[in-house]
Amino acid sequence: MAALFHFSLLFTVLLSSILLSNHSVKCDDHDEEDDLYQGINKYRESLNLTSLTKNENANCFADEIAGQFKNQPCTNTTGANTVPGTEPQFSNYPDLLNKCQLNISNTRDGIVMPACVPGLVSSVVLTNFTQSLYSGNLNDSKYTGIGIGSEDNWIVVVLTTNTPEGSFVPETETKTDSGANFVSKIGSIYCSMFLLVSNLFLL
Repeated sequence: MAALFHFSLLFTVLLSSILLSNHSVKCDDHDEEDDLYQGINKYRESLNLTSLTKNENANCFADEIAGQFKNQPCTNTTGANTVPGTEPQFSNYPDLLNKCQLNISNTRDGIVMPACVPGLVSSVVLTNFTQSLYSGNLNDSKYTGIGIGSEDNWIVVVLTTNTPEGSFVPETETKTDSGANFVSKIGSIYCSMFLLVSNLFLL
């Protein structure tokens, strides 16, 4: 009987973790991106500015932009290959936005900042953003969020705002958030009740 109880308890814990976990788990193995994120926030803190929060949609877009630069060589071995302060222009820009379920209406206030650093050496990457024309954007309090993506020697920072025009939040997500949250809460309650009843029967 004790063995059955322990088995039912273990089964409940396992099933709960599966049913109630967030299915959109993302494992990020890009240490250079984390280093840059922390470095930029320390830089902003030194200026008495609020830290930038991670924006997953901006991360997605930064990855897409970095992919576009992937095959372009670094012509300047000491730092950025692009002119700091200018945004990349691609003919398929709308398609890149669409891949992340974004459009120009919710990204126009954001800014895209690419840089090329051989080997993506953390200290060099950071100075490419904090000691260049890009620093003007990092010093701006209107930016509240950040996304970072990288491919080979390229790393891209996307800054977002807390306004609808720079939030990088898909319109469909905004419309369905309240309903999805309600359904999620109801589902969690249902699952918890189901597991409780199952345990009573097993006992």
